[in-house]
Amino acid sequence: MKRIGVFTSGGDAPGMNAAIRAVVRAGTAQGLEVVGIRRGYQGMIDGDFIELGPRDVANTLQRGGTVLLTARSKEFMTPEGRAKAAQNLRDAGISGVVCIGGDGSYRGALKLVEEHHIPIVGAPGTIDNDLYGTDYTIGFDTAVNTALDAIDRIRDTAASHERVFFIEVMGRHAGFIALEVGIAGGAEVIVLPEDPTSAHMCAQVIEASAGKGKKSSIVVVAEGGYEGGAEALARDVKLCSGIEGRVTVLGHIQRGGSPTAIDRVLASRLGAACVDALLAGASGVAIGEVNDEIRLTPFKEAVEKRKDINRRKYELAKTLAL
Repeated sequence: MKRIGVFTSGGDAPGMNAAIRAVVRAGTAQGLEVVGIRRGYQGMIDGDFIELGPRDVANTLQRGGTVLLTARSKEFMTPEGRAKAAQNLRDAGISGVVCIGGDGSYRGALKLVEEHHIPIVGAPGTIDNDLYGTDYTIGFDTAVNTALDAIDRIRDTAASHERVFFIEVMGRHAGFIALEVGIAGGAEVIVLPEDPTSAHMCAQVIEASAGKGKKSSIVVVAEGGYEGGAEALARDVKLCSGIEGRVTVLGHIQRGGSPTAIDRVLASRLGAACVDALLAGASGVAIGEVNDEIRLTPFKEAVEKRKDINRRKYELAKTLAL
């Protein structure tokens, strides 16, 4: 293996640039040429390739987003599109690829491995932390801290006006962000996709908190934790109890910003481990960190096995909300 490619795909996540930097510099240190594939799978189809050396990734460690850009590709979803992408990789002399992305990115990589036998390994780049085979994904810690900063500010307003605030965070299918910021932000209620909560139950907790002397409450809602999100939950709580709340949807602010030290170190470690894995002959696997050790998990397991929230943390959150 003399020449490898690296690309980012799907939603951007803070730390992706640190992972790209690690792939480039670790690859260069081991005598490899590294090619950046711009705009994910669409760039693979378009042949949008650029040579990357150590200086090309200087001063990217601290930047959010992805310098290689990312895009959705309907064409890649077709066998013809994937065949074109594979041929472009071969024509460019690329004999191994590092994919930095989430669930959808891994599924696309698995297709290339199965259909065209392109050696590909993945690094988990998603703020949702929902990929099996790693304790944490690149971008999760930054997203949590970004959301927590917002919740801390909203709590000041909630306390000043003695109000209930419903705060929606990202997490359509997984409640990792909501659980983490809910505990760190002292939320009275945390609404997760993994444990559906009714408006009536939510209202009961808010009323019980008020009965204990609390003048304000924070309800953290994962976007997939209640049908219609925080807006719908606030509406239904008012309908069943008369409790009026304010709603804040944090949205894409959670994706951006400079990555935390934790995300920079994780991305650096996993990016370098991807290069080692390719050189060792690995393919069709996701590189993760479990109990501070590098672990390789087949793409199929990474996307099909469900990674559950930490149930002990969830119970702790309920205890501390008294």
